[in-house]
Amino acid sequence: MNIVRTPDSRFETLPDFPFEPHYAEVPTLDPEDADGTTLRVAYLDEGPRDAAPVLLMHGEPSWSFLYRHVIPGLVARDHRVIAPDLVGFGRSDKPTAPSDYTYARHVAWMEDLLVAQLDLRDATFFGQDWGGLVGLRVVAAHPERFARLVVANTGLPEGTGRITDAFLAWQKFSQEAEDFPVGAIISGGCVDRLAPEVVAAYDAPFPDDSYKAGARIFPTLVPTTPDDPGGLANQAAWKVLETFDRPVLCAFSDSDPITKGGAKPFLERIPGARGRSHTTIEGGGHFLQEDRGPELATVIADFIDETR
Repeated sequence: MNIVRTPDSRFETLPDFPFEPHYAEVPTLDPEDADGTTLRVAYLDEGPRDAAPVLLMHGEPSWSFLYRHVIPGLVARDHRVIAPDLVGFGRSDKPTAPSDYTYARHVAWMEDLLVAQLDLRDATFFGQDWGGLVGLRVVAAHPERFARLVVANTGLPEGTGRITDAFLAWQKFSQEAEDFPVGAIISGGCVDRLAPEVVAAYDAPFPDDSYKAGARIFPTLVPTTPDDPGGLANQAAWKVLETFDRPVLCAFSDSDPITKGGAKPFLERIPGARGRSHTTIEGGGHFLQEDRGPELATVIADFIDETR
C-alpha cells in the first residue's frame, strides 16, 4: 500500500483550532503488507481524561477541524472529547489508491483505534454524514461501550432505498471532476458560506490530488444495492441497533436537503429513540457543526445531563 502523509506545516495556521493532535498506528489491512506496515491515525483528545468520553465522528470530505466550535462547549461542561480523523482525511495517513479504501476497512480502522487502543467505555456517540455510517457500525459491534447516541444528518443505508439523481450526480462528479475542491464543497454544504481561511483549513490536508483518493472514493462506497457488502453489513448492524434501548437523540438540521427525512429510520427502529423529544437544529446546513457548532455542543451536553 502506497501511503502519503500531509506535512505538519500545512496545519500551522488553522483558525480557532488550538487542539494538539494525538496519534495511533493501525494495520493497513492490505494482505500485501505482510511486513507489518501500519497507518498513522490522528485524533483529538480534549478535556478531563477521567470523564466519560464524547466521541465526535466527521464525514465526507471534512476532518476533525469541523468540530472546533463544538469541542470547547463540551469541555466546558467537563466532558472528555475524542474526535478522530478518518483514514484519508485530516492529519491521518492517506493511501493513494482508491481501491485501498473500503467501507469495511474504514470501520475496522476506527474499531481498532476506538476500542482496541483507546478502550472507550460509557461513551456518548455523535456522528454526522459518513461519521454515522462508520461510527454506527462500531456502535453495533460494541453496543455495551456506548451509553447514548446522538445522530445528525446521517444514516445507515442498507442498499434498498431510492437513489436520487442528485446523489448519482455527486458520485459522478467525485470520480470525474478534474478538480475536487474540498473546502469549497464543504462551504457549499453550509447555510453560511465559509470565510476564505476556513475553506483553506479544509483544503489543508490535501496538498494535491494524490492525497484525495479517500475523499474522492467515499461517495462510491455508499451502499446502493441490496447485495452490496456494505449494505449487507449494515443490515446486520441494524439488527443490533433495533435492540439498543439506551437513550438515542436525533438532532438533524432544518436546512440539509441531502438528509432531509433521514431521522425517520432511527425514530422508528431504535427503541432508545422512541417516546423522546428530539431536536431540530435550526439554521444548520449539511455541515451543521459549522453553522451551529456551539448550539450543537449544548444539545449534546444537555442530552447527557438528562440521561445520566
